[in-house]
Amino acid sequence: MRLAADQIDRRFEEVRPLLKQLARPPRGWIKAIREGLGMTSAQLAARIGIRQPSFAELEKSEADKRITLASLERVAKALDCQLVYVLVPNRPLSERLAERAEVIAEEQLAAVDQTMKLEKQSVSNARQRDALKQRIILGLFDKPSRLWRLP
Repeated sequence: MRLAADQIDRRFEEVRPLLKQLARPPRGWIKAIREGLGMTSAQLAARIGIRQPSFAELEKSEADKRITLASLERVAKALDCQLVYVLVPNRPLSERLAERAEVIAEEQLAAVDQTMKLEKQSVSNARQRDALKQRIILGLFDKPSRLWRLP
């Protein structure tokens, strides 16, 4: 699973710096590109095969983040554009996995420590505790779905 996360992370290394430049314009991409082409809303509505009032609502739905992907695809085609749909993680997936594994390992160690203390067998050696923590983390990476279980 870590390999899959690393592969996804590599795909986004070059994309992350561009995110601010690619941010959706406040009034939406449809309006920005349409106006950039010097096209009226009535002209684009006709290209899509809808009436202008419906198109105005479509354009507004994009600005309000309510538009469907199917509608965006239709408009993109009419504008001779390519629709790109992508979820870009805010930080590398491998980093999130490691962080989550660390949290769960600490939770599991706390439970083990409590049990051991009750039995007067606490793990006092820091090296032993770190080794146990690493074994827990490796086990979690073997089946990462365990990282996301809800309590």
